[in-house]
This record gives sequence, C-alpha cells and structure tokens, in this order.
Amino acid sequence: MPQLGETVTEGTIIRWLKQVGDSVAQDEPLFEVSTDKVDSEVPSPASGVLTEILVREGETVDVGARLAVVGPAGSAAVAPPAAPAEPPPGAPSPDLPPPPAAPSAPAPEPPPPGPAPAPPSPAPGVHEAPPPPPAPPPPAPTAAERVPAGAGSVSADGLSAAEGPGEGRAALLSPVVRRLVQEHGLDVSEIRGTGLGGRITREDVTRHIDALQAGGLPPAAVAGRAGDGPEARGAAGPDGLGGVAELRAPGEGAPKPAPSAPAAGGAAPEAPAEPRSPVPAPGSALAGPAPGVQTPAISSPPPPLGPRDEVVPFSGIRRITAEHMVRSKAISAHTLVSIEADFENVERVRRAEREVFKADEGMSLTYLPFIARAVVDVLRDYPNLNSSVGDNALIVHKDIHLGVAVDLSREGLIVPVLHNADGQSLRGLARSIADLAMRARSRTLSADDLAGGTFTITNPGPYGTFITYPIIAQPQVAVLSTDGVKRKPVVVPTPDGGESIAIHSVGVLALAFDHRAVDGAYAAAFLHDLAEVIARRDWSAEL
Repeated sequence: MPQLGETVTEGTIIRWLKQVGDSVAQDEPLFEVSTDKVDSEVPSPASGVLTEILVREGETVDVGARLAVVGPAGSAAVAPPAAPAEPPPGAPSPDLPPPPAAPSAPAPEPPPPGPAPAPPSPAPGVHEAPPPPPAPPPPAPTAAERVPAGAGSVSADGLSAAEGPGEGRAALLSPVVRRLVQEHGLDVSEIRGTGLGGRITREDVTRHIDALQAGGLPPAAVAGRAGDGPEARGAAGPDGLGGVAELRAPGEGAPKPAPSAPAAGGAAPEAPAEPRSPVPAPGSALAGPAPGVQTPAISSPPPPLGPRDEVVPFSGIRRITAEHMVRSKAISAHTLVSIEADFENVERVRRAEREVFKADEGMSLTYLPFIARAVVDVLRDYPNLNSSVGDNALIVHKDIHLGVAVDLSREGLIVPVLHNADGQSLRGLARSIADLAMRARSRTLSADDLAGGTFTITNPGPYGTFITYPIIAQPQVAVLSTDGVKRKPVVVPTPDGGESIAIHSVGVLALAFDHRAVDGAYAAAFLHDLAEVIARRDWSAEL
C-alpha cells in the first residue's frame, strides 16, 4: 500500500483492475484505492504476471501492507483469498470447541469418601508455619483488555477474528479497525458490522464512536460505559446509548457503591477500583503528545451539553488531520520566525499584467506564484530547510518538491506536491499551482500528487490574516505561511540619500521550523533573503 499523502496512514482497496493470472506491464494501472483524501489508480511497480492477491476488495489496510505479488512471466498463480463462508443455521462456530458427546449410559456413582486423615503432628520442638492465605481472585478484564482476547484467532486471510455474544459467526477485524477499537476501549459486541459477512469496518467503528458522543459520552468515557470505571455513569436513553452521562473528575467524591455481601467461605469483597480522570485513549487524535511528553492534567470535566448545543462528529479527513497535527507537535521542536516583506515591486507587475495574463492563462495572477518562485530560489542557498530529520541525522534533499496547502471548501485541508518546482518559471509555477488546486477540490489527484513533499507553503493571505503560526507537515522541517498583503505607509529611501513616506503593499512571511534541524539564525537569514528577492527582483522580465 503506497503512501498517498503526508497524513494518510491507510487505504481501502476499491477494485482490482487485474485478476490472478493476468499479465501486467510496469506502470500499468493495477488497482484502485480510496483514502480520506484521494481516490486513485495505483500502477504496477513491475512487469510480469499477477500471481497472488492478498487483500480483497473492500478491505482497509495500513500504508506499507503487502497487497499482491507480481512474478515473472510463466509464474504459477495462487487463488485469491475467498470471503468467509456463512455457517448453516445451528452449526457451531469454528472457533468454539465441539459440544461433548452424549454418554451411552450413566456411570455408577462413586462411594462417598471417608474422613480425611488427620495431618501428621509436627515433631517436638518444631513450629509449623501457618498456611499461606488464599490468593485473591484476578481482577475482571477491562473492555480494552477484552478486545485482544476476542481478536486472538487468526483467519486464513490474516485478519483477526472476534466473536461477540449471541453471534453465530465471527466478525473480521482489520488492523486499522482493531487499533481503533483498542484505542477507544470499545466492546466489539456492541458494534454492528455492515461489511462483507457482517465484518466490522472502520466506518462502523467511527459511526459507533460518533453515536456515543452524540449520546452524551466523550470518546474517553467509552471504556467507562462498558463497566471499565466509575467516572462515567449514564442513564440509558431511548436509543440505548446513555442519553445522560455523569462525569466526575478525580477527588470529586463520586458516590461509592454499597459493599456487597461476603462470598461463601468468608472471603472479603473486592475493593472498588479508584476512579480515573476522563482522558482520551492513548494514541488517539485527542490524546496529545507521545509517551514521555509532559502534558497538563485535565482539572475538570467538559461542560454538559446544553439544549442549544450541537454535536458535530469529526469527518474522516478532520480525524486524520487532527492525528497528524498532534503527532507533528509532539515530534518537532516547533519555532516561529517572521518578517515583514515589501510586495510593492510585485504589485506593480500584477497591476500592469493582470488583464493580459488572465486572457492568456484563464486565471488571475496572485501573489502566490511570485512567493513560490522566490522560495525555490532561496532554498538553494539554505538547503537544510529542504530536508527531513532521520536517525540522529539530517537528510538534505537536492530536489525541491513544493507542497501547497489547498482548502477543500472549509471541509478540510490537503497538500498536493509540485514536484521539481525549482525547474519551473514564474508562469509555469502559476499554472501548476492552479492545476493542483483545481484537481484537489474535484478529488481527482493521483497518488503521486500527494507524495514526496520537501517544503510546504500555506496561504491564508486571501482572508487578510496578519501572521499565522503553521504546523510542520512531517517529515519536513519547515512550512512557510504567506499572510495578507495590505497597503500601508512605509519609509523608503530617496535618490538623494534621504527618506520619505510612501504607500506600499506589505505583508508578513512567517516560517515555522524544526529547531532540531536548524537554529534561529539560519531560519532568520532565509527569511531575510526571501524578503529581499520579493522586493528587489525584476519580476516584469521574469513574467
């Protein structure tokens, strides 16, 4: 499974364009894949015969998962994995042991045992040690601990199987679904599967989480709702999802359950578990930085839902973006440096050429191509900003693949990549940026359009922003924000060496950089030179 974008971690096979035994040429489309950001055909990396298909249509797998095998011409084909067959009604589940056979005749009852012999008395002068106390019963497993146990058996296609109570067949869990279930502490028996043969899909799990949120339970309280702790106690609403939830922070004095009667034999009842704060599950988008990163404790529960409140579940692209942003902040030492740039030289060219440019190219001439052209030129002198952080090393990329953030009608953000941007002219960059933005909004980008970025530009400037602190797209080390350009008075030199006041177009360039890769002086020098190129270059000749 290829990496279909910087923030994409999984993909769903929509359709195989070749079948087992078919010949395939290198770069010929092999299958269609869907992610939260793009649907695309993926070409074959080699020529030969498709000998094996390992992932069925409709399955969702992680990036890097093995999907198929292309062997040399004449290779033997292997049949693709078949969907699990439905067992006949009343048939026992294959994961359960067969029922015991009925006995042919009742066995005679054994005679009652005689009195147990008395233990031998200790020798004189020897003190016998008291018998060890009985071991306490093991604690009941939590909902999160129950999931791996139910998903322990592995089916023929390599997917885990879990069987809920009352189900006549196993529900297959893909690695992505299993991770979501474990992160949120869900009970798979409560999730209705809509996939092939009742399989629980990723959409089923996210729908279940959204329903719990809409019913008044935050994602972190899902485990508590399954009996995993006393911090979330809800009266079930008409939909059975717990319409009212009572959340208590640690130390708030939640009502303690009445002690149960001692069990037979005089064993003391098990002490109630200590309440836990309602924090998100580890690894989820809202869980914050990775282990080892200090985070402030949550001191109070979220406010209760009011009659005018609306619960808006995260979309797929919003959920993936949230996870990537939190992960990036936990990984990179984010630092911001900014500079004010004089765009008057660019503005004069835009005013003089905008009508001819629009007639020739069919689009407006914005500030962004000028900034992109200046960025790729200045990066040649500051290559450490066009790099990635490896294992105690900086990986400097010789080619500049420029990512340009595109807003999808305020429903999410996607960063297509303009490959080899340093080999394009100003007019070529304008065409490429407009083409990427159009295909991003129409969801027609290819996998290659989203992969391999080495430096990113985000452009909130059309909304008139003053200064923006962007988050780095991993594994890059820098991202540039181009904010609003406004007319304002500035001090300019006069031909006789004096100074005067003039009205120029001025905007702020803000660079977020990874302090592990470069220091502040290096980043500041890059911004200084970038502002100088924007202000001083002969843009009319270049256009």
